[in-house]
Amino acid sequence: MAARPDAGGSRVLPAEGGGGPGEKEAAAAAEAQPGDLRSVLVTSVLNLEPLDLDLFRGRHYWVPVSQRLFGGQIVGQALVAAAKAVGEELQVHSLHCYFVRAGDPSVPVLYQVERTRTGRSFSVRSVKAIQHGKPILICQASFQEVQASPVQHQFHMPEVPPPEELQTQEELIQRYLQDPNLMEKYRRGLNKMLAQEVPIEMKPVNPPDLFRQGPQEPKQLFWVRARGHIGDCDMKLHCCVAAYISDYAFLGTAFLPHRHRHCVRFMVSLDHSMWFHAPFRADHWMLYECESPWAGGSRGLVHGRLWRRDGVLAVSCAQEGVIRVQESPRRESKL
Repeated sequence: MAARPDAGGSRVLPAEGGGGPGEKEAAAAAEAQPGDLRSVLVTSVLNLEPLDLDLFRGRHYWVPVSQRLFGGQIVGQALVAAAKAVGEELQVHSLHCYFVRAGDPSVPVLYQVERTRTGRSFSVRSVKAIQHGKPILICQASFQEVQASPVQHQFHMPEVPPPEELQTQEELIQRYLQDPNLMEKYRRGLNKMLAQEVPIEMKPVNPPDLFRQGPQEPKQLFWVRARGHIGDCDMKLHCCVAAYISDYAFLGTAFLPHRHRHCVRFMVSLDHSMWFHAPFRADHWMLYECESPWAGGSRGLVHGRLWRRDGVLAVSCAQEGVIRVQESPRRESKL
């Protein structure tokens, strides 16, 4: 089980994935992050050490306050391992994972790849993430040779303010901390969140009101991107980074209608699925649309969509997780 933190084209991605030359240059300029080093997600988190044929070792960069491994890291690293077992002409189009044990942040993770099927158009790779001799995640990823098709459609991207007009999660936390009436235990929690070096930059479209006592819709919208620069490269790498990003704050969407009445005792993801639709840059701002259509039986279901700024649906996600709450309902105000 993974911890919850409290997310037809060429193989090489053009800037921002679409538009004419002028639009591409403007988009690249808008997305530039001056002074940033190469993304730690590429240099550290997703940089697996080869041990043998189809056997890799991954290490940890960021561990949530729960002291369990972040599920997005395990999924992202598993996809890196699977991608190393296919040719450059193939691109990942889907993955399906089950978290079967909690990850231990004190030891590395081994990734064992099985070349389940290699076909003419589609190939499947199965990956086991292993710690202490037992699997903590089972993943299957399917890769496809790029094929054009006249059968195309997609939903419309939600209309939201651009990321340049919004505050980052860190700026919002700083704003909350300025409230002199904030209870000390919540102040400690926010300071702990602020101290974490999360390799993801996020800008909520409708930031949650920490002091609101009523129920909230099970929906979230936020702009998200990897910190640092990744650049134009094999699209599979951007998909691995997106796999890492997609798990961040995802399952919490299912708890939004209930947070005014209950306190979470235990929240972990059970599975994670992704479908990759169009080329994108994971170090460029993308809109992450999250919603929860159902919760019950101590479980919650969430769906997600990652949109490029030009309105193209790049990735779809789904996840189910365990949500257990304290027996007595919440009565205490945060003020």
